[in-house]
Amino acid sequence: MGIPDSSWISSVLAEFEQPLTRYAAHITGDIERAREIVQDTFLKLCRQKPAKIRGHLAQWLYTVCRNRALDVLRKERRMTGISDAQLELQTHPGPDAPSALEKDEQLNNVLKILTTLPANQQEVIRLKFQGDLSYTEISRITNLTVSNVGFLIHTGLKTIREKVEAQPALRRVK
Repeated sequence: MGIPDSSWISSVLAEFEQPLTRYAAHITGDIERAREIVQDTFLKLCRQKPAKIRGHLAQWLYTVCRNRALDVLRKERRMTGISDAQLELQTHPGPDAPSALEKDEQLNNVLKILTTLPANQQEVIRLKFQGDLSYTEISRITNLTVSNVGFLIHTGLKTIREKVEAQPALRRVK
C-alpha cells in the first residue's frame, strides 16, 4: 500500500482539521476527545491511496470521523460535556465593540436554538453549514436518503427561523 504525498495530506489537514474537530466535538461533547478522533481520522487517511477517495474526500473524512466518534461514545458511555453554544460563549469572553457583542449574542442564541432541535436535524444542519457538504454527501455519511436530508435541513432551518423571529432582539442584528 503506497503512502500518500505528504503535501496532499498537509493540504487536507489544513482544510478539514477544524471543521472535523467541531463536528466530532458536537457528537462527543468533548473537545479533547474530538481532537483524538480527528487525529485517528487523519491517520486512517494516511493509509489510503488518494486515487481511491478522489472526488469524495470530504464525504470520506466526515464518514470516518462520525463512525469513530460514535465508536468512542459507545465504548465510553459518558454523558456529554460542553455544548457548542457554551463553547462559543467561552471563546468570546469580552466585547470588542457593541455591534460585535450583539452579533456574538445572536450567534449564541441561534446555536442554543440549534441544540433544541432533534439530533438528526442538528447533525445534517452542521454537516451542511459547518462542513459545507452537499445533500448527497450528507446522505452517504448519515445513511439517510437525500430527500430525508433535505427535509431535515428544511424543517430544522424553519424551526430556527421561527424561534429567531419570535425573539425581537435577535432580529435587530444584521
